[in-house]
Amino acid sequence: MQFSRVVRSISLMAGAMMVVAPGVSAFAATGPYAVVDKWVIGGQGGWDYLLADPSMHVVYLTHGPRVEVVDTKTGKAVGSITDLKGTHGIALDAEGKYGYISDGGANAVVVFDRKTYAKVNSIATGTNPDGITFEPVTKTVWAFNGRSNDASVIDTATMKVAATIKLSGKPEFPQADGKGTVFVNIETKNSIVRLDAKALKVTAEWPLAGCESPSGLAMDTAGRRLFSVCDGKKMAVTSADSGKVLKLVEIGDGPDAAGYDANNQVAFSSNGDGTLTVVDAKGSDYKVIQNVETPKRARTMSFDAGTGRIYLLAAEYGPAPAATAAVPKPRPTVVPGSYSVIVVGKK
Repeated sequence: MQFSRVVRSISLMAGAMMVVAPGVSAFAATGPYAVVDKWVIGGQGGWDYLLADPSMHVVYLTHGPRVEVVDTKTGKAVGSITDLKGTHGIALDAEGKYGYISDGGANAVVVFDRKTYAKVNSIATGTNPDGITFEPVTKTVWAFNGRSNDASVIDTATMKVAATIKLSGKPEFPQADGKGTVFVNIETKNSIVRLDAKALKVTAEWPLAGCESPSGLAMDTAGRRLFSVCDGKKMAVTSADSGKVLKLVEIGDGPDAAGYDANNQVAFSSNGDGTLTVVDAKGSDYKVIQNVETPKRARTMSFDAGTGRIYLLAAEYGPAPAATAAVPKPRPTVVPGSYSVIVVGKK
């Protein structure tokens, strides 16, 4: 998910009423999920990933040259990591000690203390690290570099790059299965790559037939299924063991992020058309339960396993600047101070 890409980034049932938290637009729902809160964060510019940390009751928001830390109980900012170049993603270790920021603008992964939010290290990587994840068996951080088409594997004990693994194309979002395997979507190849975290090598690359430009990736670790969201309004459900595409699910348009709720066995896709698609993953039918109405361009999200809620990043937009030869289709400008988190939960 490139920083520049992301910036581009519930009809009411008859007779039913929905209670909405103060300050939340009156979105409606045709199912169990609805917009329940809105946290105004403010600031200027765009954003990329966000990541909920249920153990600390916070959510991290990457926001240009800084990362905002927001308390999920109050919706208020409680800290920030600043003086960065161009942030993309966040990974968290299993011990609750350190967090890792892919700072694409600096070609580095920045390490911070999760209690004080102080920066403790900066580790040089490949070009434009973007998607990032922590692998608990080897205690390594995997930063996927969007421009050099490779992965920088960081040993968290030494805080040094232990290996650089070449990939077939531009990597997007990764997932670790908790057993020593890492998966990542390859956007330019319409595929998923499987990597062995101990051997530090690619062990398989599987085509995602019918899935164009896969971006967001979520995983059902118990059921061994991967959920890739793709252009063309598709979610590809893939076996994490065989690489077989089990189902192509119709979702909203312009998806960018995916999530999975293990307790309720549902998958989510946040879409730029102003919907959050909720998919029933209990069986093999993968029926769409609901398309929750959200603000347009709210296409990055994180699922909070502690609260069962989904957080999406949104903003208000002004007019697009005039077209130029270099930028024939300019995107609308973000209204300063309108940067916010939309909270979706069960009614």
